[in-house]
Amino acid sequence: MTNQVDVGIGPSQTVQILVVEDESIIARDIRDCLENLGYKVPAIATTGAEAINKATSLHPDLILMDIRLKGEMDGIQAAEQIWSRLQIPIIYATGFSDRDTLERAKLTRPFGYILKPIEERELYAAVETALHQYQVNRDLQNREQWLSTVLRDIGDGVIVVDMNFKVRLMNLVAEALTGWRQEEAIGHDISEIFCIVHEQSHLQLPNPAVEAIEQGTLSYLPNNSLLISKDNTPIPIADTATPTRDETGQITGAVIVFHDVTRRRIAEEREVALQRAQQLEAQMEEMERLNQLKDDFLNTVSHELRTPLANMKMAIQMLEIMLNQGGLLQNEDAATHRTVRYLEILREQCNQELVLVNDLLDLQRLNAETYSLSFTPITLQDWIPHIVENFQARIQSNQQQLEIYIPETLPPLTSDMASLTRILSELLNNACKYTPANEKITITAQSNSIQPIAESILDLPSNFSVPGIQICICNSGIEISKKDLPQLFEPFYRVPNSDFRNQGGTGLGLALVKKLVNYLNGVVQVESASSQTCFKVNLPVTPLSAEPS
Repeated sequence: MTNQVDVGIGPSQTVQILVVEDESIIARDIRDCLENLGYKVPAIATTGAEAINKATSLHPDLILMDIRLKGEMDGIQAAEQIWSRLQIPIIYATGFSDRDTLERAKLTRPFGYILKPIEERELYAAVETALHQYQVNRDLQNREQWLSTVLRDIGDGVIVVDMNFKVRLMNLVAEALTGWRQEEAIGHDISEIFCIVHEQSHLQLPNPAVEAIEQGTLSYLPNNSLLISKDNTPIPIADTATPTRDETGQITGAVIVFHDVTRRRIAEEREVALQRAQQLEAQMEEMERLNQLKDDFLNTVSHELRTPLANMKMAIQMLEIMLNQGGLLQNEDAATHRTVRYLEILREQCNQELVLVNDLLDLQRLNAETYSLSFTPITLQDWIPHIVENFQARIQSNQQQLEIYIPETLPPLTSDMASLTRILSELLNNACKYTPANEKITITAQSNSIQPIAESILDLPSNFSVPGIQICICNSGIEISKKDLPQLFEPFYRVPNSDFRNQGGTGLGLALVKKLVNYLNGVVQVESASSQTCFKVNLPVTPLSAEPS
């Protein structure tokens, strides 16, 4: 040891330094020199094993280690164990500077070398440099650990690439989304690890990291981008890529920050669905309001249309009574005959207009689903002949034949009697109107199974059927062409030249029949061939609820 005068400088705070030296005189000189510089030497170790033990128990701030120590363990071996266990910075002190020794020493990552004989200034510089370097390394390590923690725990995926577009770092989220582990991805081209395509076209998109490096600006992925993971799973993502720069402002690479937007899309879809539901609710409320307005309008129109016709009908009756009481109708002159004929025309036209108004209003009620029903058991064996009685005189006058076939075992039909009466009456009226003289009108009823129309019942399976009854009204001597059959149930449609008796009508009879049958959850069909036309009304034996049981 070469003694030096006081240099007038010292450590900013007391630093403990463990001295490891097997030469006792040199060890004491080093201790004195360190203490003279203001450092504290808590102990001196003479062997590698003792150095490890004292370092473990004392945990000094620095160790001044002699490379050549007596015993089985030299200073380099001791320093290697101390650093790996305790992370205490070490300065080697040695009188040997051969290359092999230095290469061995470098592997233990020392914080400095000092050659013997040790001079005070060199020792001070080596100690302060080592302590400063150790602190810098610790700060850097802490910062790296903090950065690693942030990158690990951040909710976005992060990938760092260099100027050659090679992957240098990935966090856990990036690993999970891409399917690549960091150790697998490092060194691979970013386009291989981070493959993105357009959601609709599935064409590969430019990599944002490449754009960020080449253009030197922040780069964004377009909307509807999909990340194709290692196992080819498409994941909707949003991301940005930012170029990284060194102290001089030169671009050194890029950082990609991206995240899975599946949840955001689900939330957006839920918001859209909620808005649609609210719109539908508002539309339903508006429809209910309009239906109420329609009902109010129908009620008003019903009153306003029927009242004048009823008054006209009553006036005609009063005229007939007055003329009859005055004896004018018993005259045989031409004027009386004209008066009677005019009254008949007024009565017929008034009745026809009243029927037309009633038919129109009934159609509107059926379309608005405000037509009222009252279900009751109907015995067809008794009910059908009762309806037919009203047509017997007309059938005889037209020289037509009528036959009825109803099995005694046919079960009762539970339905709305008023609607069913209207249906059968309209079909019989058509049969009487269009059946030529000496031809036959046939009414039959039989059990069958039916499939209700789709719009009459909600949520029915395609093969759903129920027990039903079929009522057929057939008339011979007339055949309807195939081109006219699909239009028979249209309002105001008449088969050309079919009404050879010129009996007229409102043109709404068959349209009402179809609407009423559908309203009763049934089906009406028409067939015409071989000079015969048949209308088949299929109705469920019992009323159907909104959902099948």
